[in-house]
Amino acid sequence: MSDVFNAYADILNRSFLSTRVSTREGAVMPMDDALKKTHDMLITITRGHNKLMFVGNGGSAGIAGHSAIDFAKNGGVRSMTFNDASSLTCLGNDLGYDQVFAKQVEMQGLPGDVLVAISSSGQSPNILNAVTAARAVGCAVITLSGFKPGNALRQMGDINFYIEAEAYGFVEVTHQAILHVILDTAMGWTKASGAVQPTRKVG
Repeated sequence: MSDVFNAYADILNRSFLSTRVSTREGAVMPMDDALKKTHDMLITITRGHNKLMFVGNGGSAGIAGHSAIDFAKNGGVRSMTFNDASSLTCLGNDLGYDQVFAKQVEMQGLPGDVLVAISSSGQSPNILNAVTAARAVGCAVITLSGFKPGNALRQMGDINFYIEAEAYGFVEVTHQAILHVILDTAMGWTKASGAVQPTRKVG
């Protein structure tokens, strides 16, 4: 059993280290530069009236909800997600499932907000539509995707984190890990602090 576990852990580690970051124009962005730019977005939010908005389907919805509460409670970054059952069923029934997040972004998004769009395939219509809606109201966009390198979502964000893997488990776990990297390092994590949980608020 340990051989199976070790093999899985090895692929998971390689998936994590395979993360590639690019700009909306497709230019490669070094990871440390991406973290710095993301930290600057978070700091701006903590000093004003804007917020982070997370969207995702299925497992990615779980990542969105997990991250929203972590960024808010631990990091002091105003955050929200759009997974309330009444909202999803109302908008899905009235407008179609492909609009369930876009409409909420349209209603709740403000210029200067940041949308974090999470999709393993990078091809979910409701996630892509949410990004389009965010752009229309003046939001910045961070994306997390996987599977095919040419997926649509990877072309849409100001900062695009892409995982070179085609299995949901590896992509989803890495997406959650990347969001922890963003938050923990924004809260002051360094190599010197090792496994100690950072406690300072962002900003």
